[in-house]
Amino acid sequence: MRHPPRSVLLAVTGAVALVAAVTVPVVTAQGATPACTVEYSVTGRWDSGFQGAVEITNNSAPVNSWSLSFDFASGQKVTQGWSAKWSQSGTTVTATNERWNGALGTGASVSAGFIASWSGSNAVPTAFKLNGTTCNVDAEPSPTDPTDPADPTDPPDPGDGIVPALHVSGNKLVDADGATRRLLGVNRSGGEFMCVQGYGIWDGPVDDAAIEAIADWNANTVRIPLNEECWLGLSNIKPEYGGANYMAAVKDLVARVKAHGMTPMLELHWSWGQYTGNSAGCSDVHASCQKPMPDMQYTPAFWASVASTFKDDPTVVFDLFNEPYPDRATSTTTQAWQCWRDGGTCPGIGYEIAGMQDLVDAVRATGAGNPILLGGLAYSNDLSQWLTYKPTDPAGNLAAAWHVYNFNTCANESCWNSTLAPVAAQVPLVAGEIGENTCSHSFVDQVMKWFDDRDLSYLGWTWNTWDCSSGPALISGYDGTPTSYGIGLRDHLRALDG
Repeated sequence: MRHPPRSVLLAVTGAVALVAAVTVPVVTAQGATPACTVEYSVTGRWDSGFQGAVEITNNSAPVNSWSLSFDFASGQKVTQGWSAKWSQSGTTVTATNERWNGALGTGASVSAGFIASWSGSNAVPTAFKLNGTTCNVDAEPSPTDPTDPADPTDPPDPGDGIVPALHVSGNKLVDADGATRRLLGVNRSGGEFMCVQGYGIWDGPVDDAAIEAIADWNANTVRIPLNEECWLGLSNIKPEYGGANYMAAVKDLVARVKAHGMTPMLELHWSWGQYTGNSAGCSDVHASCQKPMPDMQYTPAFWASVASTFKDDPTVVFDLFNEPYPDRATSTTTQAWQCWRDGGTCPGIGYEIAGMQDLVDAVRATGAGNPILLGGLAYSNDLSQWLTYKPTDPAGNLAAAWHVYNFNTCANESCWNSTLAPVAAQVPLVAGEIGENTCSHSFVDQVMKWFDDRDLSYLGWTWNTWDCSSGPALISGYDGTPTSYGIGLRDHLRALDG
């Protein structure tokens, strides 16, 4: 859905082949505490480059700034990074803190990531220094092993007995016991646009009371739109709204949604890439509007990072790209669907495309088995050839995503019967966005009935206090007060289980 008005990493060529992290172990004598520890991981690799990360823990006296150095032994070259200022002189790589993450108390940790080129071999660095002190080696003995403080933003343990771990079985989403689960709820917009516009991370409150208000509508799912540049902490994003801060905010919201018994759905809404052709939402190269397709430059890295973060939590659902519309740029429907699945160079789009197969591969290469949703063409309103161009998924965990508003082309039962029903007969079908710009609910009432009759899933757009005729918005207050449009969804969800 387009929004109402409000007042670079290395280009990867060829297919991305992401690999499991390679981590440098910490070697100490029993009972000894290193002055600092560094965990180095290779989180993605392709023909000429790779993505890496470091996690630094300070076990000594607090510091107000930090500088990490290490050497590459195989000619690797850092090209760009995030959550630190990265530089390289010869073989020596240096990462210094940003202004917002320089303070490291005793036992505190900080993470940063980078993209680098390589050829021949990609040997892992063996020695690290933090502010000149060698890390990962014995320091003063201590009577007990150090205990890292718990990170309050880590994803909750799976299998908490409240939110089901979901997987695809035939054309249904089911829980661990094989019971069918429908995803019914709302979208919580904000994380896709506030950060890139420089206003914050969320649009309105996402505290416990605000999430409880969603659950009070009898919702069991919250879709959370995201921005790839904000997650990766790229240079055009204010540091306080990007990188580690943005990731932490997303992890907090996921935990809060789960705490209220609802399934979190993470979705890439806005992405990088300059497009000025038919139906362009903006001329900006940055992730400041809906683009026709995801980009190869950043999107695989975004999903590799998101998937790595939540791969141990099977309650989280991934929606890979909000509303593709390559059909507005290409000459034929066949070209559009090929672009959708295979990416690469697509007619009418000036940046290199990451196809849906690329993104599925990026997620699965991390070891994440989470359910994946894929929207079709025409802003996810067209699923007519979704089954024909369905990507390959080694986990067998793909579902179709569909969006519908009263002003879309496929907005009547005849179209739903002819194009949606065949898809729903083979894979789970989730209407990730339903809505209307009439400030009423007669249209979404029809949609919900069609989906109810077939035991399918749907989520209303959107849980934000906007003008319901341009948003459209479900609420007029974050306490859950509905608009005249939102009343339809609220009352319907509350009536489903009596």
